[in-house]
Amino acid sequence: MAKAFNWLLPHPLLTLLLVMVWLLLQNSFSGGMFVFGVILSVIIPKFTAVWWPDRPMGIRLGRMLLYSLLVIWDIIIANFEVAWIVLTRPNSKLRPAWVVVPLDLVKPEAITVLAGTITLTPGTLSADLSDEGHSLLVHALHTDDPSAVSYDIKNRYERRLKEIFL
Repeated sequence: MAKAFNWLLPHPLLTLLLVMVWLLLQNSFSGGMFVFGVILSVIIPKFTAVWWPDRPMGIRLGRMLLYSLLVIWDIIIANFEVAWIVLTRPNSKLRPAWVVVPLDLVKPEAITVLAGTITLTPGTLSADLSDEGHSLLVHALHTDDPSAVSYDIKNRYERRLKEIFL
């Protein structure tokens, strides 16, 4: 039974996400659009499953939800902080910095989520991943202490992602 389920839905979370995105993209809800969205959401992961051989198997969804809420909160706060910096500091007083963040994460999906989180948060940008995947180059708009930026990223985000991606 489980094997048949995996054959039909190789990526159940992707299927669910596709159904939700399909429904959000529609201007109105109808039963036909829902059924069509379900059909697409089953077919697309089925045909793209060959390109996902090493998909993450052990994701803790509860912790991922909490992480998402934390990131949303940080994005809101960072918007205000960046707006304050832009409105109150002249360019000559800004202290931008390139920060190398050493990574303990090894799963590509976790590193991608971390890089995306950094880029989504105003004031920081993920610029490069080392060839070996051991460090991430981050640009900070304004910081007095680049090592504190690295510490905050590791403590606030990477630590939680290590708990999410088993």
